[in-house]
Amino acid sequence: MNDTKQVRATYVSSTAAVTGITKDVTVSDYVVAQEGYCLVVEALESKPHYNQIECEDGEFRTIAQGDILVGVLGERKALKGYSGVVPRSAHPDDTLHVLNIGGVIGTCTSDHPDLGPALRVKVVGAAMVQLNGRLVHARIQDFALQPIERLEQSVPLVFISGTAMNTGKTWAACELVQRLTGHGLKVCAAKATGVALMRDINTIKRHGAVRVMSFTDVGLVSSTSKAMSSYVKAIIKELSQEEPDVIVIELGDGIIGYYGVDELLQDKELQAFSAAHIVAAVDLAGVWAAQQLFKERYHAEITCITGPVTDNGVGQQYIRQVMGLAAINAREEPARMGTVVAARLNKKKGLMELANESQIG
Repeated sequence: MNDTKQVRATYVSSTAAVTGITKDVTVSDYVVAQEGYCLVVEALESKPHYNQIECEDGEFRTIAQGDILVGVLGERKALKGYSGVVPRSAHPDDTLHVLNIGGVIGTCTSDHPDLGPALRVKVVGAAMVQLNGRLVHARIQDFALQPIERLEQSVPLVFISGTAMNTGKTWAACELVQRLTGHGLKVCAAKATGVALMRDINTIKRHGAVRVMSFTDVGLVSSTSKAMSSYVKAIIKELSQEEPDVIVIELGDGIIGYYGVDELLQDKELQAFSAAHIVAAVDLAGVWAAQQLFKERYHAEITCITGPVTDNGVGQQYIRQVMGLAAINAREEPARMGTVVAARLNKKKGLMELANESQIG
């Protein structure tokens, strides 16, 4: 083991928190440059924008020059944010970047004009933790569920996807969880794709979900460029231990992109348990594209369209009259959305019970 030292961190990111790291962290000069390994860094600057970090307690705090952060190495490929990769190697005093407010650290490969350059940080070293009586490099995979290849049974699933980032998926998930809970259903929820950040899933939990999970619980910092089905099946199996009536699954980012949403919507085993599909969109072109994908690629029916495209009657009318889809604005008609999905859940439950009886017979 290389020489270690004790460092007092200003903040521990929410992404690193699963390892049990505290602000008094042991640091090694030897850095393993792979996704999921925890890194101690020092902020080289203060920024006026995109300058916060989500800490282990879920609170957001502003990063100032000289602050010491515990983050996690990972990649990001965002259309409306920074994109970056895990560096091939990392050593003390190297310069890296904060890629997202969840504490993902990497080499920024593409800035965003609305956010300015990514915040630069200097590598202090690798964070170490005690595991099974040994001091080892901290990585989130050592505290994660193992993926599974088969999902033989599940409660009904509701998928919420979007045509892009920031289309209102989390808002719809929150309203839906609250309304289904109001219908007397026991609801669990998950965020299955995206980049590590607990804000969305914590918000959904506050709306009534009895338990929530995300892809970080299966050891992923982001879902980019990965085969996600086995990880999502592990999440569903774990949430099923709560014996919920339904699991609401938000698919972060857009249907088309690097985050694995398309793969999950094609997975026949997952979709066999699907009771409803809610799609959030910004414009009518996005709705048209989603409709084509669900019809020709996923062979599934869209339960309703939501998001900014439904913010007034113009979009809603076109979606209903020309496209033949239901349009429900999650902000203005959350009760209607809950009623529609609850009816789908009852229908799916009946079909699943009938199939089980047929197999037994």
